[in-house]
Amino acid sequence: MIVVTGAEGQLGTAFRSLLSDATFLTRSELDLTATDSIRPSLEALDPDLIINCAAYTAVDRAESEEELAYLVNALAVREMGWMCADFSIPLVTFSTDYVFDGTSRVPYLESDAVCPINAYGRTKAAGERFVEETHPDALIIRTAWLISGTHDNFVASVLRLAPERELSVVDDQVGCPTIVDDLARASLEAVEAGASGLLHLCNAGTASWFELARVALESAGLDPDRVAPISSEDYETEAKRPAYSVLGSERREALGIDRLPAWQESLGSIVRQLTDASTGT
Repeated sequence: MIVVTGAEGQLGTAFRSLLSDATFLTRSELDLTATDSIRPSLEALDPDLIINCAAYTAVDRAESEEELAYLVNALAVREMGWMCADFSIPLVTFSTDYVFDGTSRVPYLESDAVCPINAYGRTKAAGERFVEETHPDALIIRTAWLISGTHDNFVASVLRLAPERELSVVDDQVGCPTIVDDLARASLEAVEAGASGLLHLCNAGTASWFELARVALESAGLDPDRVAPISSEDYETEAKRPAYSVLGSERREALGIDRLPAWQESLGSIVRQLTDASTGT
């Protein structure tokens, strides 16, 4: 049996269409803040594989709730690692480009040292470290800038707000927009390949948030000039973001995992899903 946690999130939802026979656990069914209950709850299911899609992902709020973010992103994952190691159960969990500080100008590889600059990144880096310590055979997939047609996300917000008013979007943060459906498929390829350790999986290509917003609007048939570029200095947020968090991989090809499509190729279907949902079609 495959068990997927975080079943109501973007990535957990993407796995639903690929794993019809899996058991999907929502937050109410597996509360990661109750660490003492994680092991017995998962043991009772007798899983053959656990895919952990659950996480605390509110980047700005984590600055004031770092203890809660650490509980979900680090301590809960450590509990899963211990349990899976004890019973030789494969474990897949997900991390983020925000474990890096953004000072590089070449893509970050799996072997690069982490140096998070915000609370969210610190908690995810701690989770990585705990999994490596407790279950060395586990697979930790770093990814970035998740986009889906089923949940609220950056693209959904742009499509919702741009018809109402002009938007200012930062153009000096560059990363890898990643479509969750492509990520879920690639993640299962990695499992089938027997991958373990750190692995970077993102859609091909890079963009700034400003560039991503313009392409999304163009894809929806809306005026891309509804968004204007702004610097990070002029757009204050609680959490500092890395200026450059592009992920490359030194492992994907050797594992035989197909290159994910360019994000522009996959974005169109996401925009259609979001547009159809907003119009009720």
